[in-house]
Amino acid sequence: MSHTLHLHDSRKDYIKGTLDENTVEDSPFVQFRNWYDDAKSAGVPEPNAMTLATATKDGRPSARIVLLKEMDERGFMFATNYESRKGEEIEENPTVALLFFWGEAERQVRIEGSIEKVSTEESNLYFQSRPRESRIGAWASRQSEIAEGREEIEQSYRDMEDNFKEEVPLPPFWGGYRVLPTYFEFWQGRASRLHDRVIYTLNDNDEWDILRLFP
Repeated sequence: MSHTLHLHDSRKDYIKGTLDENTVEDSPFVQFRNWYDDAKSAGVPEPNAMTLATATKDGRPSARIVLLKEMDERGFMFATNYESRKGEEIEENPTVALLFFWGEAERQVRIEGSIEKVSTEESNLYFQSRPRESRIGAWASRQSEIAEGREEIEQSYRDMEDNFKEEVPLPPFWGGYRVLPTYFEFWQGRASRLHDRVIYTLNDNDEWDILRLFP
């Protein structure tokens, strides 16, 4: 039996917008915020969902979806277990990429740059804003380790519930990262696959150069 998946006829023409390198915002952060607001208005279910791509020191890549928790001119912040696979890869190779795909708006944004941990104070501020169940879950999950079964995971959660009857402190192995961009690409789907692609690259004067790419 063949398991080939033929998708030759799976096509969509993109007609919802345009993108002009001469009229985009001077700051890619402002441009991103504008598009993020547009994605929310377009009904994207989780516009803050982003693909985070990391790599080992010898260049073996991996990717997963994480949730953006804060963005400003400093960069893009998310939080995770520092002892997870992504945390280990970030420790080995602090160069990462982000991808936002907003299908309802026929747009995507690619971001590349370095990554660093945020301060413990900033991590704790975000951690304490999370629901109590999520804070306990951060303690309970030995993220990326092998579990014998679902029961082991649930037992770990129950154990942590017993440990933290009142306050749930920030785990020493959990906290925020901030991606510090040096490259942005804004992609707007267009008809006939002649998509608009506008990039921002950070030059040696810490200013953003804006260019158009062929689709």
